[in-house]
Amino acid sequence: MRGIKFAAMGAVLAFGLAACSGDGAGSSSGESGAAEEGTGVIGVAMPTQTSERWIADGDAVKSGLEAAGYEVDLQFGNDDIPTQQQQIDQMINKDVDLLIIASIDGTALATQLQAAADADIPVIAYDRLIRDSENVDFYVTFDNENVGVQQATSLLVGLGLLNEDGSKGDATGPFNIELFAGSLDDNNATFFFDGAMKTLQPYIDEGTIVVKSGQTSIEQVATLRWLQETAQKRMEDLLTSTYGGGSEQLDGVLSPYDGISRGIITALQNAGYGTTIADGLPVVTGQDAEIASVKLIADGTQFATIFKDTRKLADQAVTAADSFLKGEEPEANDTTSYDNGVKVVPSFLLESDIVYTDNITELLVDSGYWTAEQVESGQA
Repeated sequence: MRGIKFAAMGAVLAFGLAACSGDGAGSSSGESGAAEEGTGVIGVAMPTQTSERWIADGDAVKSGLEAAGYEVDLQFGNDDIPTQQQQIDQMINKDVDLLIIASIDGTALATQLQAAADADIPVIAYDRLIRDSENVDFYVTFDNENVGVQQATSLLVGLGLLNEDGSKGDATGPFNIELFAGSLDDNNATFFFDGAMKTLQPYIDEGTIVVKSGQTSIEQVATLRWLQETAQKRMEDLLTSTYGGGSEQLDGVLSPYDGISRGIITALQNAGYGTTIADGLPVVTGQDAEIASVKLIADGTQFATIFKDTRKLADQAVTAADSFLKGEEPEANDTTSYDNGVKVVPSFLLESDIVYTDNITELLVDSGYWTAEQVESGQA
């Protein structure tokens, strides 16, 4: 471990996140019980403000750090790699004491991380692993392969091949599905896709599920920058090329993210597949429990999403940052899974849940992540 340039005095803090504002999701899930607060400046680099998820993450990390006594320089990269590189360079030049980075492109920050290492600035990768650099000190994320397993499981439940409790369903198939993955410059996209394909492959091998387009590699199904518009265009193209004759019916779509899901659903609705699943709309999965998609699930339009409670992720980032700045080792619960191409990065993994229509209240409303009014309106 590199030497830490700054160590605050005082006991280890117990952290709680303040409620996210505006577009953010959720409220405090803990209480601040600090006997003494930390001091120092922490740079937080988030990838974009085009997703409510990342706005919520930025707000939650900033609130948690400020509650712990730290000054925070929060910047959003607007999905532009040079912008994020410049923002991190500026943070380093301002002599921040630690960096928390959710990268746009996990392979594009080696120069910035080397500069941080030269200045003895610890780096925490936030949810997206930063690759090809030894200068990543810690990683906070969810169990991303299991997220992919959950996405595929929800698709199988939607098709009737499984029940929500994991038991075998009554449906027999065969069912036509198509696959979508995230952006190849995001390391998580591979974990999601691998977890999903490990779950779906036995059904594909036995013919219960058919990927009618034949597009089954991550390179074929990736969605650059996770963009909704890109996913909608690809879905439109698939419907024209593979299902245009009307003789083949599309039954389900594996989608790795709610924004992508909404693009897919728009394409399907425009093609006459119906407005809801009950009308004949294919089963579509998702991720991030974005409020617009939660409403679609409540309305029977999107089948499921994956809930990753980012309040807990932000809380873990704050805890890890505080440990570094006190000269301590952050707690890791995984030291084998996340090889960034140069080193295995010690990590703290959190668990996620599948959201269906019948557990929205239990998972999202009762936990304070969204209110019932927000779910009803589809707006934060």
